[in-house]
Amino acid sequence: MKFSVFQVSRKGGRERNEDRMGYAYTRESGLFLLADGMGGHPEGEVAAQLALQTISALFQREARPLVRDPVEFLSAALMAAHTQIVRYASERGMLDTPRTTLVAAVVQDSAATWVHCGDSRLYVVRNGQLVTRTRDHSYMEQHAAGVIRMEQINRNILFTCLGSPSKPVYDISGPMALQQGDKIMLCSDGLWGSLPDTEIVQQLSDQPVAQAVPDLVESALRSGGPHSDNVTVIAVEWEMPDTFESTHGVSTDSISNGVFASTIQAGVLDTLVDDLDDAAIERSIAEINEAIRRSAARKG
Repeated sequence: MKFSVFQVSRKGGRERNEDRMGYAYTRESGLFLLADGMGGHPEGEVAAQLALQTISALFQREARPLVRDPVEFLSAALMAAHTQIVRYASERGMLDTPRTTLVAAVVQDSAATWVHCGDSRLYVVRNGQLVTRTRDHSYMEQHAAGVIRMEQINRNILFTCLGSPSKPVYDISGPMALQQGDKIMLCSDGLWGSLPDTEIVQQLSDQPVAQAVPDLVESALRSGGPHSDNVTVIAVEWEMPDTFESTHGVSTDSISNGVFASTIQAGVLDTLVDDLDDAAIERSIAEINEAIRRSAARKG
């Protein structure tokens, strides 16, 4: 695989930044993640970090070097992340649980598959055009899609997230075949809430991701003013030419099948990785493998 990737997160006018993003990859598969810890609930940054670390841990175990079924993997991994957050709150006797949105993409075999829960978005841009973007799990977005009536709208409030008492609602899309030069961007609502899709698509189209991402973030912060939300973005340009030279370029052709690389660190609690529930992770892996076996049986 060859891709160019750039990520940045800015605090804006908020007291703290509860967004988290990162990516991981093997020789033949890449995982890109972004989570936006939700205000109004405790420790949103912990929820976001737990989500990233849980899914990254599952990816490291499953990508050998490919994820056998990205759809089943993303579904089970999201639920494992939700379970970890609820467990974290339960063990500490918290009256309210930390909560977070999530958007995650697996890229392999020249195709992208993604999952999202909440209002962190994924955009795919090709040849200057918006190919697709995720639809927020908010009442306002559902009204725009004609799913609910105007009187049911409670502003732009989310109706699902990771860490909530109820089972998360999520959507999975793909696999979508990628072409050279396609750009995939994951972002928090601090970006898309301040900039129209037309501007986002134009800037992504006109520049490499290493230039487009910081420019978009600066534009969002200026538009949001002194009380702007946190703005977090990770963007990928797919299959750069063999001769590409960029400090943000990644080529996995020369690494062995057993190599795993990740930018996802224990940035909230030093013991966060060790605190992951191994039993829950093992259960999720077993669920993934069972789902893959069922899928194979149906196809057979």
